[in-house]
Amino acid sequence: MKPAAPAGPSKSAATAKPAKAAATDKPAKASAPAKPAKKSAAPAKPAKPESRLAMVRRARRINRELAEVYPYAHPELDFRNPFELLVATVLSAQTTDLRVNQTTPALFAKYPTPEDLAAAVPEEVEELIRPTGFFRAKTKSIMGLAAALRDDFGGEVPGRLEDLVKLPGVGRKTAFVVLGNAFGVPGITVDTHFMRLARRWRWTESDDPVKIEAEVAAIFPKSEWTMLSHRVIFHGRRICHARKPACGACPITHLCPSYGEGETDPEKARKLLKYEMGGLPGQRLNPPPGYPGRPAPPLGGSA
Repeated sequence: MKPAAPAGPSKSAATAKPAKAAATDKPAKASAPAKPAKKSAAPAKPAKPESRLAMVRRARRINRELAEVYPYAHPELDFRNPFELLVATVLSAQTTDLRVNQTTPALFAKYPTPEDLAAAVPEEVEELIRPTGFFRAKTKSIMGLAAALRDDFGGEVPGRLEDLVKLPGVGRKTAFVVLGNAFGVPGITVDTHFMRLARRWRWTESDDPVKIEAEVAAIFPKSEWTMLSHRVIFHGRRICHARKPACGACPITHLCPSYGEGETDPEKARKLLKYEMGGLPGQRLNPPPGYPGRPAPPLGGSA
């Protein structure tokens, strides 16, 4: 009988793979240090306020560039003498210069002098100026100023601010229009267009015409006041409108702190341009030499 073979490991034991060490046998990985919480983004610093000097320089540059855009800027009321300009300016309240220009030819044909207008029948004057609106109040004003010119100034329009503002219906705005364009006396005409643009360009924060006049006068040399007024008013009527400024067609966007208030798409903005800038007739029936647009049609005429 053969001796029994020495006992060895069982087949299953011999062939079994060594068991994996328990997870706890592995050295633990060092846990990554917690990342510090991200700091909240610092609030954007507010834009540095524009200094007074910077504003003045920008304002004067706007004036220079507008002079290049509108070298033909002029008063947009038709007139042949100071009396006609004075009456036309009074009539322009709450209406367009175009409507006044279409109305005054018949008025001045019938009443060419202050004496003639002062002696007119009010109802006949009302009928002539009806297209300008508020015709009863305007009739009272222009007949009153005509009587004052006849009685107090020898039938002549005075060339001093303090005299002009005493006339019925004549305020500082009207007086400066007459002084600047009939007598060559510098003045700033603060109408609705001028007020709007002066605020958009940050020349002033006021909405009081007298304060705006004083603040803008402090920015520009006196010799520039009259032409500055024409350029700003031209720009307000043609491009920088009250409701839909044509920002995308504006030549001074690089100087305007209010860019973007209006239409910025160039094609859409071009469709908003008015008068000669939009290829349309201007406001004057008799524009001055050098005006690049078409004359306006007479009352009842087609463009």
